[in-house]
Amino acid sequence: MGNRDARSGRLDNNLRVEDRDRVRVLTLDRPDVRNAFDIPLYDAVREALADASVSARIGACVLTGTGPVFSAGMDLSARQPGSRAEFTEHGFVPFARALATFDKPLLIAVNGAAVGVGLTMLLHADLVLASPAARFRIPFLDLGIVPEAASSLLLAQVVGPQTAADLIFTQRWMGAEEALERGLVWKLCRPEDLLDKTCAVAAEIARLPIEVVIAAKQLLIDARNPAVINTMEREEAALLGLIKRRRAAADSPGLPTPRR
Repeated sequence: MGNRDARSGRLDNNLRVEDRDRVRVLTLDRPDVRNAFDIPLYDAVREALADASVSARIGACVLTGTGPVFSAGMDLSARQPGSRAEFTEHGFVPFARALATFDKPLLIAVNGAAVGVGLTMLLHADLVLASPAARFRIPFLDLGIVPEAASSLLLAQVVGPQTAADLIFTQRWMGAEEALERGLVWKLCRPEDLLDKTCAVAAEIARLPIEVVIAAKQLLIDARNPAVINTMEREEAALLGLIKRRRAAADSPGLPTPRR
């Protein structure tokens, strides 16, 4: 794990870590790229969740972003995994597994736009609070990729099959009020109150006996796994298949061409 102060500090210069009593707050901190994820940020969040999981002092985690954007999704300018081993050991794939299996309550405070993985990671949160300025979009098809993080399963479960299809195929923006109505967001808070209110909810949960909280969370995880992991594996296989076909025949008709 990167060097950091357990109570307040950084992890690999991408993630700020702060403990508020029994609540660990993780803040995506790449404002120059609108908190887009590169491999180090994926790994930093995964490692921070692993550390929180084994810490007896931590009863819940809160995740948010720096600045006016929660996350712009994948950093298209960053280096991508160069091998199958790196694809499975670093970056997005183990990050998604960590979200799906994190055994303590995870609350997310969406402070602005949430795009791509910025949206799909919300499907693994226990509670999502958002600013009224938040908005949501998954532009996978424009990027020439497929749904990720088990969103091909979970999005329909959360917002309904037709709304999920709408978001995936039209790639439109969903506003905060609609996200609340559809169940993607649990509660809306004024921007200036968002993080404090999210931490207050997390603190109420963290005051409960930790062994009971973990047992309850594990039951929630078990209720939808292995379907979630199986879906992730299918999505990853589909993506690798697209990449392999592109590399073999970049000009083959019918292959999606990424638009940036």
